[in-house]
Amino acid sequence: MALKIAESDWQKLRCHGEETYPHECCGVLLGEIAEDGTKTVHGTVPCGNTRTDSPEDRYHIDPGELVRIQRQARGSGLDIVGFYHSHPDCAARWSQTDLAEAHWTGCSYVITSVEKGHAGQTNSFALAGEETNKHFDDEVITLQPVLAQESNA
Repeated sequence: MALKIAESDWQKLRCHGEETYPHECCGVLLGEIAEDGTKTVHGTVPCGNTRTDSPEDRYHIDPGELVRIQRQARGSGLDIVGFYHSHPDCAARWSQTDLAEAHWTGCSYVITSVEKGHAGQTNSFALAGEETNKHFDDEVITLQPVLAQESNA
């Protein structure tokens, strides 16, 4: 499994994590999924973290915002291919909460560690399985100089 993303979009999601530190950032990855399962990102959409109980280690995207993003993406011939969020002062690995709250099978979940306000490691995980046996698989991130159809969705 692989996630292809333009260096500019990769930098945007990492900067978003720095901007929201010490809270988690979150956003949507727009693009297309090839027959072999490779996801190509053509744009990132930063979202507001609507968690008020513990935004420093949890995130939530407003469902209304997600529907709006999905409609706009489809109008441009794109799909939601994944999500991203940051882990302030924590590793770029998924947590049990991340797994429990992930429901978009086949999508990528990109996590950036933000240590003391600076983006560190960024990893991607593909959600696989059914709701009763879902799991994350490690996913290779391939940075591209520029991708066709690149946009700021």
